[in-house]
Amino acid sequence: MSAADPFDLPDWLGTEEVTWQAESGVRGTSHVAGLLIAGTDSIRCDLLAADRAFPEAVLDEPWRRSAHQTWVHGQVLLVEYDGRLTLAAPGTEFSADLVLELLSRLAKAVGARPDRFVAALRL
Repeated sequence: MSAADPFDLPDWLGTEEVTWQAESGVRGTSHVAGLLIAGTDSIRCDLLAADRAFPEAVLDEPWRRSAHQTWVHGQVLLVEYDGRLTLAAPGTEFSADLVLELLSRLAKAVGARPDRFVAALRL
C-alpha cells in the first residue's frame, strides 16, 4: 500500500461528469471494488472501511489513523491498495450515505463540484 496523490489522477476526474460504479455489493463489507467512469475513460477505484479488524485488520494502525485524521478535516485518504486507487474511510462497512460522502470528498480532492459525480451502487 502507498499514498496516492490527487494531482496524479487523470484530469477528466475534475472536468467531466463522473460515475462511480460498484463492481460488488456495498452492504456488510469493508472493501467495495468499483470504477470511476467518464465517457470512454475509466480508472479502477475501490472503497475501504479502515476500521475492519476481524478476521484481520484491513489497514495497519498508521494508515487507519491517517484515514481518521483526513476524515476529521473533511478530506478522504487516497491510497493505492492492491494496485488500485482506493478511498479509505473510518468505519467497518458501507452504507449508501458513506459512499456518497466518499465521492463528495474525492470530488473536492480533484477540484470538481460534487454534483458532477454519480454513484451506481450494487446491493
